[in-house]
Amino acid sequence: MLNLNKFILALLFISSISTIGHSQQKEKSSLKIMTYNIWNGFDWGKDIERKSNLTAWVKAQNPDVLALQELCGYTEEQLKEDALKWGHEYVAILKTEGYPTGITSNQPIIVKDRIKKPFWHGLLHCETYGIDFYIVHLSPSDADIRLKEAQYITKLISENTHKNYLILGDFNAFSPFDAYWMESKPALKDRSKSNEKYSNLRLGEFDYAVISKFLSIPAIDVSINTIMPSNKNFTFPTPALIGKYNNTANSIIKNRQRIDYIFANPELAKKCMKVTFFNQEDTSLLSDHYPVMAEFNTQKTP
Repeated sequence: MLNLNKFILALLFISSISTIGHSQQKEKSSLKIMTYNIWNGFDWGKDIERKSNLTAWVKAQNPDVLALQELCGYTEEQLKEDALKWGHEYVAILKTEGYPTGITSNQPIIVKDRIKKPFWHGLLHCETYGIDFYIVHLSPSDADIRLKEAQYITKLISENTHKNYLILGDFNAFSPFDAYWMESKPALKDRSKSNEKYSNLRLGEFDYAVISKFLSIPAIDVSINTIMPSNKNFTFPTPALIGKYNNTANSIIKNRQRIDYIFANPELAKKCMKVTFFNQEDTSLLSDHYPVMAEFNTQKTP
């Protein structure tokens, strides 16, 4: 009889744990996705204070998935060490040289592809939460190279059979949705003129072809329904760049631009409930970019 009682108690205990787990899973009604260019891997790991501050800030935002750019000097083990601090057990990194991209998640990650060529920095393709993630960091120096990268990525996505996908990261490109705002920045246009080998302009004008290419997949810029006007959705530059590369406090404000994006397939985009551009004082010195986060409704419709 004693053994039978123990057996019954064990069954009740297992049942209660299962119920709690199911309840917690049921309570999760949204999925928070963030993209963040952390700026040269915190100076290749030497800027301990900035790294500590950014890590604490990410933890406070509690994203479910975090796409990262400029993981300079990182290995996958080092990325996991950082990710655990903001509650993510699973990580993947594109490469360990140059300017890697990476992803962290609180759910398992399946790496589908790590593509280095023909990209300036590379393309990381992973799956987590049943969604395919394409983490990008397009060329910062040339509009033609960016367009070729965009053509490669959009062709790859069009040929895949995945149901839901996100394309996110640092695109170093302007959206046609921001054209009216961007065309009011002649000083930035002059500054964008590069040397004879590379040019960020197309025939002397701002280039909107790269982002237009992604929109044509079709992929949806999940921020287009935000109530904020374009001039409030900037993601670059931050005051962290004051005194660097001829930047002043005034030029930082004048040259504000949106170059970091989250794109989703149309069905997934419909589930986007909220997009936040964290371009306030608390993130102004954490990186040269501001992070962006999108929140998706994960509740199944009856």
